[in-house]
Amino acid sequence: MSKENFRDSIGTINDSGTRNFIFPKKPQGKFYNYRTYVAWVLLVFMVGAPFVKINGNQFLLFNVFERKFHIFGFPFWPQDFHLLVISLLVSVVFIILFTVIFGRIFCGWICPQTIFMEMVFRKIEYAIDGDRTKQIKLANQPWNAEKIRKRLLKWASFFIISFLISNVFLAYFIGGDVLVNYITRNPFEQIEILIKLLVFTAVFYFVFAWFREQVCIIVCPYGRLQGVLLDDKSINVAYDFVRGESEHGRKILRKDENRNDLGYGDCVDCNQCVQVCPTGIDIRNGTQLECINCTACIDACDAIMDKVGFEKGLIRYASEDNIEKKEKLKFNARLIAYSTILTILVGVFITMLFLRNDVEATILKLPGQTFQTTNTSVINIYTIKLINKTIEDINNIEVKLVTHKGKINLVGGMMNIKKQDLKEGTFFIEINKKDLNSAKEKLKIGIYSNNKLIETTTTIFIGPTKVN
Repeated sequence: MSKENFRDSIGTINDSGTRNFIFPKKPQGKFYNYRTYVAWVLLVFMVGAPFVKINGNQFLLFNVFERKFHIFGFPFWPQDFHLLVISLLVSVVFIILFTVIFGRIFCGWICPQTIFMEMVFRKIEYAIDGDRTKQIKLANQPWNAEKIRKRLLKWASFFIISFLISNVFLAYFIGGDVLVNYITRNPFEQIEILIKLLVFTAVFYFVFAWFREQVCIIVCPYGRLQGVLLDDKSINVAYDFVRGESEHGRKILRKDENRNDLGYGDCVDCNQCVQVCPTGIDIRNGTQLECINCTACIDACDAIMDKVGFEKGLIRYASEDNIEKKEKLKFNARLIAYSTILTILVGVFITMLFLRNDVEATILKLPGQTFQTTNTSVINIYTIKLINKTIEDINNIEVKLVTHKGKINLVGGMMNIKKQDLKEGTFFIEINKKDLNSAKEKLKIGIYSNNKLIETTTTIFIGPTKVN
């Protein structure tokens, strides 16, 4: 049988093709404690971000319905789409570079799926059902009073947590203030919002109560990137097969035996690394797409190494080249190329961010209208759309010609735009016939506030054909 036959199936599917539920042992150790601290910080951030405001702006808002976006308190509009594209490119290249160097470390330490699953739902499960052995026993025992009580308590807890997550998730899209307003009112007066919350709750409940690690193994596209991006120099949670297997492989530890003389490695085949794995893999088989780099196997192995008196680090953060050839990470041509591209993209993004106008003006000819003429002049009608991207009101707005002599008559007089708001209007441009050189001329128009130029834009002015 091939040593690679484990790659023909996944640990969460049994031989009959049905779901094999994973019951990971509760991890303990240094890395698990570190991950817990990181998780609490990220949970506070994720829950608080849609309710924290900077200069009156929500810290993070992705209101696609009203096309309002706030990133770290800065407002962005659909007209800033080019900035979004660049930022996405920066994110993609950064993830690629990060994965090439550190593997799937993001999944184990930062991914919201892992944080909620391992640091919230799994902890509730341990508190109610107990550790691995008790969970297996409970799953296999017939339905009795104890099992019904524990299942109802766990399912109810999962539903409540899922409902709370749904509220926070919705706040990112409709705004924290709007959500709080809905919460303080009678829920039956806003059935539409209640239905959305219940749909989100059902999705989160399904994911964290049943689908679980399948998200990381089957659904998540980032896991699939590993097969393309990882190489022998990438740092992953890895088993030191040189030290663990030695000449004759691994073997259960026997009292007073000399393993070096017998040719056995330091792995005592305790299977603790397998029992704590949340995706059900054996890290000793090498790098696998199912591994989320959660470090649970590192803590479990270090604890065993401590007990038997062997050196820790049989499972650790390391690359294949580090384990086999004792080579340290070096910046090769591939890493240099990714780093260069990332630096260029970040530079372009920062430059475009600083060059972004606080006011966006769009001027178009009024649809269905042609030019009008008098004895001496030509008149065109335009619509203007002004977007105020700042956190302050802009008052006394005037529209003036920059490149041509003529008059602009703004319907309704001067305009005022509230902070982060949009204003539309109509105006007439009148230019003397003798100042026109062609039937279609490009005009440069200035937008002024209190006689100060705040934006310039261009439009086309249509007139009668010139007769020589």
